[in-house]
Amino acid sequence: MCGIAGAWLPDARDSEDSLLALGRRLGAAIAHRGPDDAGAWAEPAAGLVLAHQRLAIVDLSPEGHQPMASADGRWVIAFNGEIYDHVAIRAELVALGHGFRSRSDTEVLLAAISQWGVEGALARGNGMLAFAAWDRRDRVLWLARDRLGKKPLYYGLSEGRLVFGSELAALRALPGFRADVDPDALALLLRFDYIPAPHSILRGVRKLPAGHLLKLDASALSARELPAPKPWWSALDAQRAAITRGFDGDEAAALDQLDALLRDATALRMEADVPLGSFLSGGTDSSLVTALMQAQSSQPVRTFSIGFDNAVHDESEQAAAVAAHLGTAHTPLHVDGRAALDLVPELPRLFDEPFADSSQIPTTLLCRLTRQHVTVALSGDGGDELFFGYRRYARTLKNDALLRRLPRAALAKLAGKPGERARLGGLAALRAELATGDLQGLARHRVSHWKDPEAVVIGARRLATAYDDPRAMPGVGTPGDALMALDTACYLPEDILTKVDRASMSVALEARAPLLDYRVADFAWSLPMAMKYRDGELKVLPKRLLERYLPREMVYRSKAGFGAPVGDWLRGPLRDWAEAQLSEQRLREERHFDPAPIRALWREFLGGERKWHTHLWGVLMFQAWRETLR
Repeated sequence: MCGIAGAWLPDARDSEDSLLALGRRLGAAIAHRGPDDAGAWAEPAAGLVLAHQRLAIVDLSPEGHQPMASADGRWVIAFNGEIYDHVAIRAELVALGHGFRSRSDTEVLLAAISQWGVEGALARGNGMLAFAAWDRRDRVLWLARDRLGKKPLYYGLSEGRLVFGSELAALRALPGFRADVDPDALALLLRFDYIPAPHSILRGVRKLPAGHLLKLDASALSARELPAPKPWWSALDAQRAAITRGFDGDEAAALDQLDALLRDATALRMEADVPLGSFLSGGTDSSLVTALMQAQSSQPVRTFSIGFDNAVHDESEQAAAVAAHLGTAHTPLHVDGRAALDLVPELPRLFDEPFADSSQIPTTLLCRLTRQHVTVALSGDGGDELFFGYRRYARTLKNDALLRRLPRAALAKLAGKPGERARLGGLAALRAELATGDLQGLARHRVSHWKDPEAVVIGARRLATAYDDPRAMPGVGTPGDALMALDTACYLPEDILTKVDRASMSVALEARAPLLDYRVADFAWSLPMAMKYRDGELKVLPKRLLERYLPREMVYRSKAGFGAPVGDWLRGPLRDWAEAQLSEQRLREERHFDPAPIRALWREFLGGERKWHTHLWGVLMFQAWRETLR
């Protein structure tokens, strides 16, 4: 787990020293991602430089230094991530005649690329990654991102120069780089609380989508328009194939197979030459991962949880009960609000790109606590998207059934424009949902905070996402499968995994997600819906499996969610800060937003309307982030 960066200046005649200095500058901008070592490598004849910031996890010796060259000298790589099955791949490569000087997975990845090519190496690997691989023979640069989007990679052109990196900060470190806000992406932020790939908040900068490759040569850069990235793996295709194949067995067989798969996925992610532990909220997914860790550990697993003084958001007692039953070495953090409030001004810098899921606050605090004790932490991320874990799924299916029953004439009469007041519930919300027309529209409506953000962002056009594209639906299976497919394409990589990546890497903590092993995902997609959602119960099969490790009363309980009392804070100790960010004068001068609707929402919120804080938080996070551009 590290940070990568680089630049390709094909028309420049920079010396090796100047290119290396540039690489070190780009890497220094993301040094927090890898404080253990820093490296840069340059090819002056091509005008290319790669940079790497290392967080040493496997093979802590200098032999793991990056950028790293292949044994034959053809390939040089800057790699962020982990190849969990690198031991098995190494054995296969040794049998083919390859030799190794280190135990690092980076050297295995390089040898795999030399043996099978970039796409062949990616197909064999089980892990999380983003990398830049330079082919010195063919003068081709490859950028790649893992199957489900655990690791980030940004790239863009600036005056004919390619620049890329794990975070926008690396790109912004390129001298002369322009940092103009893209209003279309800003509207996406207000809608979703995040900006989905391939878009970014900066005009002309792209995120490489999950499971994609970008192959570049000098002619692509000279054309001043980069080619579109190509998928090397498709979650949608894999889901469609798994649904069509189905699961051949009963629930008992499914339980045994899930147990075996998750045990192996967890064991692979427990390999490290540094201390490791587990995030434990007390919910199904984190409890299951922790139970499987403890079942395979000879020592008590280190576990970490966080709770707020607001009881609605406090699950620390449940986490402590699970830890006590499993016998882990548990460390709780109880936040009285002051630590959380002190963190808020730091969020724009820590998250690098505007991000407004308020669970970023407890996630970041939890990562800070955890990093004081371990360097690697396993999480339960992915369980909701794979096993039907969100309550909104059930509500969406209910309303979809209603849409199908109502005659078109009745729909036309009852439906209403999905304006912002639909966020408040009641009749306005129902009429807005009736106006969506189909399942995909319902799903988009459910995940949208601002319903019409283009009306408030000056100069914004609406950009399509997976929630708008019918091709993002699997076309087989049930409506529930379709809802999970949409979230796997967008919400999972761009919100959940982005949040964990930025929060963990801000303190150089590696987060690993066993539930997102692609084999577990493929198995989950093959299951019938009744093994995920039945009689109102979410995540049926994971809960049945958890019963093997915990008492039923710990498994079947209500879950509060992993949030923060943002509304209370904005009315209380954050009110002056928010007022300054949302001042009418500032909004008018900066010309990103129409001040009128934002000021109206702020007044209503201060007057007692409880739900507008979700709208306002997105605006606030952008306003605070914009200050980092100065």
